Amino acid sequence: MALKFIPFTVVENFITSIMVTAGIPEEDAKIIGDVLLQADKFGIDSHGVNRLKNIYLDRIKDGILNPVTNIEIVREGPTTAVVDGHNGMGHVIAYKSMKLAIEKAERFGMGMVVVRNSTHYGIAGYYSLMAAKENMIGITGTNARPSIAPTFGVENMLGTNPLTFGMPSDEPFPFLLDCATSITQRGKVELYARLGKDLPKGWVIDENGECKTDSREVLKDLISGHAALTPLGGAGEDTGGYKGYGYATVVEILSSALQQGSYLKLLMGLKDGKKAPYSLGHFFVAMDINAFTDPEDFKKTTGNILRELRASKKMPGQNRIYTAGEKEYFTWLERKETGLPFNSELLEEFRGLCKDYRLEEFLPYFT
Repeated sequence: MALKFIPFTVVENFITSIMVTAGIPEEDAKIIGDVLLQADKFGIDSHGVNRLKNIYLDRIKDGILNPVTNIEIVREGPTTAVVDGHNGMGHVIAYKSMKLAIEKAERFGMGMVVVRNSTHYGIAGYYSLMAAKENMIGITGTNARPSIAPTFGVENMLGTNPLTFGMPSDEPFPFLLDCATSITQRGKVELYARLGKDLPKGWVIDENGECKTDSREVLKDLISGHAALTPLGGAGEDTGGYKGYGYATVVEILSSALQQGSYLKLLMGLKDGKKAPYSLGHFFVAMDINAFTDPEDFKKTTGNILRELRASKKMPGQNRIYTAGEKEYFTWLERKETGLPFNSELLEEFRGLCKDYRLEEFLPYFT
């Protein structure tokens, strides 16, 4: 079946409705929907609405994700704060934590908020962009359930642990670097499995260090611990895998040590063999550009850097050089006209959600 394109407003209304039905306050449901749809607007489909059921709704049903988010500030200074999310909705915890970091940066030039006992917060770049929209530099990272093997190891120990930066420029789009510290992310493996595609060689290794490419088998093996993602740079040291491993470790430390949260194997989502909250940690940094220089000068210099990079000599056979955030911007220009693409499997899943949550009025859109 060909892709079906559905208007973003329809999908947004559906997500809000289904999350409210699942027990999430409407204001929080709108935040979550905005984060999920931002991923799809940028073409980062691995972190968009395709995760609505298995990562969020199913976990609420399983009792390991609290639909009502109660945020507690357990320690605070003029430029810092430690937040306990009590295993509420990660998007809401992250949104409010970055907002707090921005408020501190507005007063003192910089703000940093660290979080413990949170849950999956969707696309990391959303929170960096919150700062960039306020003429600030935004940085965020999060740990995650173990997926990455350390260099020369085969056991999944570290999460995919994104390290994300957002900076305003004088172009129509900001500089946005949002990527995992693994060679790929678990969400991309889920997307390949959904599409029935094999993974490229080098993304995943088994317990003997051999490559695995069957995406559906890999998903099971990642959970059971019989497979692991390789770090950014790949297995071993020859192509720089130790760099991805090192950066993943940086994110793990900043997502756990400052806030005294869970880390490594404590993030498996299991306790005594039963499902348990993942209790993730995050960190959020906002730096007010005005504390260093005039924001317009910063944006012009940033834009100049990006334009000069794109104008540099190209590899034979290549028509274009991109800078971070550019492809996402072009994807949004296209998708705001066409709508959000759904394949047959995702349409079927959404039809099931319409019935399960008694939202039959949305059925015609997903048929």
